[in-house]
Amino acid sequence: MRTLRTLLSAIVAAVVLSAALPAGAATCDFSPLEALMRKAVSDSVFPGASLAVIHRGRIVFHKAFGRQTYDPLSAPADTTTMYDAASLTKAVVTTSIVMQLVERDSLDIQAPASRYRPGFAANGKGRVTIGQLMRHESGLRAHTYFATTCTTPAELFSAIDHDSLAYTPGTKTEYSDLGFMLLGNIVESLTGRSLASNFRSRFSEPLGMSSTMFTPPPGYRGRIAPTGEDGVWKLERPRPLVNDQNAALLGGVAGHAGLFTTTGDLSRMVLMLMEGGKFEGKRYVHASTVATFLKKGDASRALGWDLVTPGGSSSAGARFSASSWGHLGFTGTSIWVDPEKELAVILLSNRVWPSPANIKIRKFRPLLHDTVVGCIDSCRKMK
Repeated sequence: MRTLRTLLSAIVAAVVLSAALPAGAATCDFSPLEALMRKAVSDSVFPGASLAVIHRGRIVFHKAFGRQTYDPLSAPADTTTMYDAASLTKAVVTTSIVMQLVERDSLDIQAPASRYRPGFAANGKGRVTIGQLMRHESGLRAHTYFATTCTTPAELFSAIDHDSLAYTPGTKTEYSDLGFMLLGNIVESLTGRSLASNFRSRFSEPLGMSSTMFTPPPGYRGRIAPTGEDGVWKLERPRPLVNDQNAALLGGVAGHAGLFTTTGDLSRMVLMLMEGGKFEGKRYVHASTVATFLKKGDASRALGWDLVTPGGSSSAGARFSASSWGHLGFTGTSIWVDPEKELAVILLSNRVWPSPANIKIRKFRPLLHDTVVGCIDSCRKMK
C-alpha cells in the first residue's frame, strides 16, 4: 500500500510539474541539488526530507529523499510525507492570521499587548507592543520549559503574565517562543475560536492545504515522519504528537509550534504570499499588508518572519538577495523566499530523529540554498 501511494505520488508530482511548465519555459539542471540531498541523507543530516523549489510562480522542483527514520525498513519519505513544522507555525499560522486581524481593525500592531491580555502588564510589561512580540524585541526570555512548573494552559499563560523582562523592549532582538505563545492566545481571545479553527477557515481550507493541520488524528500517523521528544515530558497524561514540549502542554495547538504539513501544501501558502496575498484568483491578504509585514525597516526581523543576516552568515546562504525573508523550524524545517529572484525554497525534514543533538543541518542549510541558486542560474529556455 505504501509503495503504491509513493508511486502514485511520484506520478502526480510529475504531471503537476509538467503542467506547470508551458512551452517555452525554462528548464534547469537540478542534478547537483539531488546529489546534495542524497549526500545529506547518507551523512545523517536527517533520515529523510521533502524539498520544493518555486521559481517565477511555478514549482520547478519537488522531490523527497531518504526515509522516515534511519531504519532501512522504515517507510520512504515522499512529497506527501507530513512533518512537524515546529516554529514555521509562527510565520505560517500565527502571522498570517494576525495579518487578517490587522486589516480588519481587530488588532493594532502598535498597541500594547496588555490591551488584549490585561494580565500581561504585570512586572513592567505594560508597554510591550504586539509588533515587538512579532519582531522578537519584546524583552521576554527566549524559552522556558513550562511543564516543569505548569500543568495546564491557564497556568502557562499566567506564568508568562507574571514573568519579568529579560531586557528593555526594543533595544535588541532575542528570539522568543513566549511571545508567539502569547500571540496565539490573543488571537484566540479576540476571535473566540481556537488557533487551529482560525487557520483552517482563513487559510488552509480555501488554499487547498488538505494535509496541513494541528493534532493530526490517528489515521494520518503512517504519513508523519517521527521526531524525538523535546526534553522530558513530566505530565502524567500522554503527550500529543508534537515535538515541542510547550506546544504539547497547550494541547498541540500553539502560536509558536504545533503545525504538521507537507511541502506541497506549504508551496500554496508561499505562492500566495509571493503573489502579494492572492492565489488562484482569491485574495487572502491585501498586498500592502504583506509588504508591511515583510518590510525590514530598522529591525533585524520582519513582523513574524526572519530576514537575511548581513555578512553572509544566514541560513539562506550567500546567494539570496538582501530583501529575502523566511523562517526556520527546530525539527529541521525552513522556508526562504528571495523576491528579487522570484525564488522560494521549502525544506521539511525530521533532523531531530532520534535526538535533537544532531545539528548537522546548520551547515547544510546555507549549502542547500546556494546550490538551489546555482541550479536556477543553469536554466535554459526549452525549444
